[in-house]
Amino acid sequence: MSAKSPARAVGFYLLVAAIILYATFPFLWAIITSLKEGSAIGAGFWPTKVTLQNYRELFSEQPFLANIVNSLVVAAAVSLVSIALALIAAYPLSRLRFKGRRAMLLAILGVSMFPQIAVLAGLFEIIRALGLYNSLSGLVLANLILVLPFAAWVLTNFMRDIAVELEDAAIVDGAGPVRIALSVFAPLMAPAMAAVGLLTFITAWNEFLFALTFTLTPDKRTVPVAIALITGATAYETPWGRIMAASVIVTLPLIALVLILQRRIVAGLSAGSVKG
Repeated sequence: MSAKSPARAVGFYLLVAAIILYATFPFLWAIITSLKEGSAIGAGFWPTKVTLQNYRELFSEQPFLANIVNSLVVAAAVSLVSIALALIAAYPLSRLRFKGRRAMLLAILGVSMFPQIAVLAGLFEIIRALGLYNSLSGLVLANLILVLPFAAWVLTNFMRDIAVELEDAAIVDGAGPVRIALSVFAPLMAPAMAAVGLLTFITAWNEFLFALTFTLTPDKRTVPVAIALITGATAYETPWGRIMAASVIVTLPLIALVLILQRRIVAGLSAGSVKG
């Protein structure tokens, strides 16, 4: 056993290194390509001359900064609203026993699996009737359909694992609903809310179909649509340099969020997996 341990350790670390390289290579390729220009793109892996020309052109030839702000506003609003509404739904679904509760939970789970294209036409009519076409409010409303069932399902299961005795003790001590929510539920559900918030943020940040369908002008587009519509000088030119520069920029906020919230994300996703 001891003779095999060093070989197993080397094999384990080689496997981990291979997985990390496989997972990060596309992003590494995007960074290197974004630092090339002209004919140097596609001529080799390492750039012979490092330049930031693609990044300068990205912001000077289109409203890319406005597109980033649009994505931040939509993704943040979707995360906050979905968590707030999911918490309101999670309490009765996890604490109360009423007829149709199981069917309601199954309906929530089923809705979360609907493909976007199945609701696109109906959602378009709703957004147009509400006067929200080509607006960020319309995108927030559309994205809530994607993330709210998932958020409600996860928070309901998490809240179900919180001991009812804690809530009863707070009531005996004279705490009201607001104090119970802030002092009892909020600290215990912080990991779950962080995990759900990040996943809903990533979903809204990467969403493409609704953003393409419900926006019209360049200043209202989000980054996935803006990147897809980047064009070259001619119809036969694909501006890979600017596309890769845009891909690098829009990935950085997600990496920062994951690094900041990594402990709470792991705690939130693994909560309830082990029963005492």
